[in-house]
Amino acid sequence: MAVPSEIDLTRGPISTHFRTLAIPAAIGMLFNTLYNVVDMFFAGLLSTSAQAGLALGFQAFFLAIAVGVGLGAAMSALVGNALGAGDRRKARRLAAQGMSYGFIAACVLALAGLWYGPALIQLVSEPGPYRDAGIRYFHLLLFALPGFLLAFGCNGILQAHGDAVSMQRALMVAFFANIVLNPLLIYGIPGLIPGIGFDGLAVSTVISQTGVMLFMIRQVLRRRRMRRMRARNFILRLQACAEISVQVLPTATSFIVMLLSGFVMQFALKIFGEHAIAGFGVAIRLEQILLLPVLGVTGALLPIASQNFGARDYDRVREALFYCWKVGFVMTAIAAPILWIFGRPLLGLFSDDPEVLRVGVSYLRVDSLILPFYMMLFSINSLLQALKRPIWTVWISLYRQGFGVAFFVWIFVGLLGFNEIGVWFGTASAVVTGWVIALLMTAHVVRKEFGAQARVL
Repeated sequence: MAVPSEIDLTRGPISTHFRTLAIPAAIGMLFNTLYNVVDMFFAGLLSTSAQAGLALGFQAFFLAIAVGVGLGAAMSALVGNALGAGDRRKARRLAAQGMSYGFIAACVLALAGLWYGPALIQLVSEPGPYRDAGIRYFHLLLFALPGFLLAFGCNGILQAHGDAVSMQRALMVAFFANIVLNPLLIYGIPGLIPGIGFDGLAVSTVISQTGVMLFMIRQVLRRRRMRRMRARNFILRLQACAEISVQVLPTATSFIVMLLSGFVMQFALKIFGEHAIAGFGVAIRLEQILLLPVLGVTGALLPIASQNFGARDYDRVREALFYCWKVGFVMTAIAAPILWIFGRPLLGLFSDDPEVLRVGVSYLRVDSLILPFYMMLFSINSLLQALKRPIWTVWISLYRQGFGVAFFVWIFVGLLGFNEIGVWFGTASAVVTGWVIALLMTAHVVRKEFGAQARVL
């Protein structure tokens, strides 16, 4: 079998590198989203309690996934910087240390999850079958933690090599495997193999995600620049652990803050009734699907900027950022009218409640106006990670998704007396002001890192 091609992101057209990385990443995220839809579909066939339990259990599990997201970004930045600087030995060492870091972190999080998972689920639920199902689902998912974290870490390593196709293929296979495994494990084969019911949903995820992990490790080890990796390289060293943690923890923290901001919005919406929460829940999923291409492009900026920053080609880093913005503006200009014109009929596919549709449409129309600001914030996060300054993303997230959302929602709803649309106005205000702060912070970091070559962004 041919060795996967490797791309030098410090050479060649920036536009070509974005296409090479962004398109597979967006496709992979689409299949990952569809994977979760399949789980929700089969849980719904079992019972409403099963569906609610799955949602509860995965919400708690997602906190551990934040470390995987951070590890992926860390590997893309650190390995990308080393490759850009031409230090293959350091790139191999960091890749091996990153995989060991992911495995150890998964074991620690799994042990911690035995305590925090049930506690968190009990905090946001009432006693009953759906709470019990959520706790059981969470406990089984803990066995998938090594698969998730190592797959994220390996994806970061591969992205640093210019490879986003491997993860795309793995997620596509996992999606189709899930379609087969879910009914097989839930219902079994009559007369041959008994089914295990609701637990089959979690076991299917453990099996498929372990397969993704093994494939991604194989892809890393097959890389030409990774071939001289030795067993001793995987012994985790304190210095490497500290270097990786400096990159992982800020990104993971930002991701957790993002998750918590969703709770803030739901808390604000509960005073308007269940139709408000339902309308928001349906609308945000529709918006997320339309944002997948934007996430693909802004995610591609990280490895491109990382390699070129390592090579000290600062003009090329700046060119990559501006190209990302240019493409992002086009994508958001296309997505906005789709949300305005087709928002109601698309939401109608998920609900026929007129109040749910009213709330959902109002959210989509307000949020469509700030899509360009979301895009620029995503790209700024990628740039700061590439410059190995992810701590700044934490401050941006704490303001925008922590203080900003709560403060402006209080202004519009608590003081000015708006209905649900006040929550959307508050969120939009937090995003726009957060964008201003992010630009100022990034300009400061660029001046410090680029020195005499720094120019206004």
